[in-house]
Amino acid sequence: MNETLWLVVAGMTAVTVLPRVLPILLLSGWRLPRFAERWLALIAPAVLSALLLPELLPDAGAPLFSASNTFLWASVPAFLAAWRTKSLFGTVAAGIVSAALLRAILTSGFLS
Repeated sequence: MNETLWLVVAGMTAVTVLPRVLPILLLSGWRLPRFAERWLALIAPAVLSALLLPELLPDAGAPLFSASNTFLWASVPAFLAAWRTKSLFGTVAAGIVSAALLRAILTSGFLS
């Protein structure tokens, strides 16, 4: 049992570390073509959009711009903070504070 556990841990470590380290070791002396650099620069925004968009859109049948869609409304100040500050911390803080304030306002009945 103990030997099997260590083999599993070693295998999981190899599977996690090798895909991250090998490209750095093999490609560190190469200069990528300009089109490849431009293409790679678009991957992070595309992945972030793919992860965020389903959370911002409401369930099927619900209106998009309803007052109860707090994540959509909280994303507006977060987007503005990202655009103005270019800071991950500022963006996350703006999104969390906005979502908390909107939930507090909506659950207090202030807008009802």
